[in-house]
Amino acid sequence: MSTFISDLSGKTYPIDQRIELSSLRPTVRNEILNTKSSIPANGVIARAEVQLMRQQYITRLLVPDSNDPLSDIEREVLDRITKDELISDELDDHSDEHLTVGQKVADVVADFGGSWTFLIIFGILIMGWIGLNVWVLSARPFDPYPFILLNLFLSCLAAIQAPIIMMSQNRQEERDRQRARADYKVNLKAEVEIRMLHDKIDLLLEAKK
Repeated sequence: MSTFISDLSGKTYPIDQRIELSSLRPTVRNEILNTKSSIPANGVIARAEVQLMRQQYITRLLVPDSNDPLSDIEREVLDRITKDELISDELDDHSDEHLTVGQKVADVVADFGGSWTFLIIFGILIMGWIGLNVWVLSARPFDPYPFILLNLFLSCLAAIQAPIIMMSQNRQEERDRQRARADYKVNLKAEVEIRMLHDKIDLLLEAKK
């Protein structure tokens, strides 16, 4: 199998990994020259080394201070940029299809409990309960004033409804956090790519002078 020696590292690579330095993008080529300025203009390097130099260039854009390590989000953005993958499709918009029965019930209870329909129906039931015991069954009310049975019913309803609504809210908050994390990664990736584009434009303008 034919091989060649990289002018960057001096290592031997298969010939199908051979890339001429002059064929690279200016930003990557400059990154290579910054690493080893003695490479000739017609030098050759390996494809794996080009990928490594591109990652090094993007890392420098993400973290200008070389002493600071990359965060998990920055590493993921670096990986997506290197692989030319999108981040915007990371969040599953169809996650509702994978909800359990309990989660669906919690969502229904939370939606209904926070609606005007619930307030109106609940108000009518309470007024009906009070009216039934005060006027209709005033002689022998089943829940006379101060409506202890009604208070017990309302307390039980609140005790059951509150945790169910909190479960729905917690799941929504988790989804909001995931969306915010994805938005941050999209913005970070866009910022890096814009800076890369600016560098390319600057190099093109310098080449025309």
